[in-house]
Amino acid sequence: MSAAADRWARAHELIAEQPGQADRPGNVADALRRICGATATALTASGVGVSVVTGEGEWGLAIASSPASQLLEELQFTLGEGPCMDAMATGRPVLVADVAGDATDRWPIYSSAVRERGVRSVFAFPLLAGSASVGVLDVFRGRPGAMDEEDVAQSLTFAAIARTAVLDGQHEASVDDVPDGFDESPGYRTEVFQAQGMVMVQLGVTLAEALLRLRAHAYANERTLADVARDVVARTVRFDREQQ
Repeated sequence: MSAAADRWARAHELIAEQPGQADRPGNVADALRRICGATATALTASGVGVSVVTGEGEWGLAIASSPASQLLEELQFTLGEGPCMDAMATGRPVLVADVAGDATDRWPIYSSAVRERGVRSVFAFPLLAGSASVGVLDVFRGRPGAMDEEDVAQSLTFAAIARTAVLDGQHEASVDDVPDGFDESPGYRTEVFQAQGMVMVQLGVTLAEALLRLRAHAYANERTLADVARDVVARTVRFDREQQ
């Protein structure tokens, strides 16, 4: 068996060992969560997350191997910067061996925020379908240091499996619907769009400004963008001018 085939087989073995394997067959969100868990095990990572891009090329969903990793995965979208954003835009891996190094100039707020949460290195691998990216797989480590060739090869294998899961889910979904499991996942983007519209009306600002206000509120309160958006939609958080 070739090295590539061996990696592929081992990856699927690890995925099958993750909890939830038989819970909801066809649920893409569950599949991605298991892929994240298997990737974290294979790479001895502190956490792994997958972000999925919508048909319009914008962030649509974040899923991770643990609640702490979920926050890390969504943090880049809360802040509007980070390796995942760059990998999504360029279609190329972004490998950050030490977030306290060059990353402080490239993503000043993000690098500081992840260091506060114990992350020392981040590696982002786009889920490529031809020349387009349908998402990104992010690997977080609590130690600085570059990945070796085998770690990179393993990461690319898991990224390819995640890409297939996303594409299969999109293919199976009916027209104007989302893959099974996306709408119940904690990082689902639809609520952020709804919240943007509500904040826009409450403050009389543009959609872009509304998103900035949501991001600022989330970061200041150490919450994810999705959590704040959910509260806005539920009307338990308001952004009226007199409250700012």
